Formats: sequence, structure tokens, C-alpha cells
Amino acid sequence: MIERILEAVRRFGGSDNPPQENLIPIAAATLLMEVAWADHQITDDELIVIRRSLATLFDLDAQTIEEIIEESRTHQDESVGIFSFTRTITEAWDEPDRFKLVAAMWELALEDESLHRFEEHMIRKIAELLYVAHARFIEAKQLARSRQTEK
Repeated sequence: MIERILEAVRRFGGSDNPPQENLIPIAAATLLMEVAWADHQITDDELIVIRRSLATLFDLDAQTIEEIIEESRTHQDESVGIFSFTRTITEAWDEPDRFKLVAAMWELALEDESLHRFEEHMIRKIAELLYVAHARFIEAKQLARSRQTEK
């Protein structure tokens, strides 16, 4: 069992490997999937938000986004935690880009107009691991809420 867990961590990018450019969208998608799964269901509307977020954050075409979502589902199912994913993002992105990802997580959590406490907890945990300051965490939440009311 422990060997399988260690292999999953090594496959994604163990502690000795620098982040690879192609892992960044997968890491971001996996973190978004973690937020969506926090309430133990991933709805079609949440998948739409994840697709839109990936398109915005990475300027990707629809086919690439679908491939990344499938890959991120595999990583989410096999992962032993979110640290390797947050580390990949933290090492590759500066704070403004990490803030955009946290804002995308808030938009995802608020999509169904009811914020589940586990979704908020997961976003808080991820934001801390991404070194997004608490004030920026709140700012991202307010930004997502304002975008929600604009719809």
C-alpha cells in the first residue's frame, strides 16, 4: 500500500524534481477538482467552471482542457494530498497568478450559490499552501462573489 502511495507522489513530481511546465495546468486542475469534490459531488456546472477557469488561466483549447481534466481526475483519485500540486504551482507562479487561481476556486465553490463549509476549508488550506495572504484570500472571495452577482 505504502509503495503505491509513494509511486503516485513520485509520478507527479517527487521532492527531487523541479516543476515541469506541462505539470502546471494539471496541478491547477487537480486543485480545482479538490475544491469541487470537497462536498463529495462534482456537478456538471462545476465542470463547466473548471473548464472556463483552465481556459482563462492557461489559454488552452477545448481538447487540451478535456485531456487535462481527465489527467487531473486520475491524480486526484491517486493522490495522497495536495502538497505536491501546490508546490508545483508555488514554484512556477508569482503571487498575482496564484491569487487568480484562488479566485477561480472561489468562483467554483460559489457556482451553485451555496458555499459548503468543506469547500471553504479546502480553499483556505490550498491558499495557505500557495502562500496567498489571508487578506488576498478574502479579496479573492469578494471578487468571486461580485462576479457571481454580475451573472
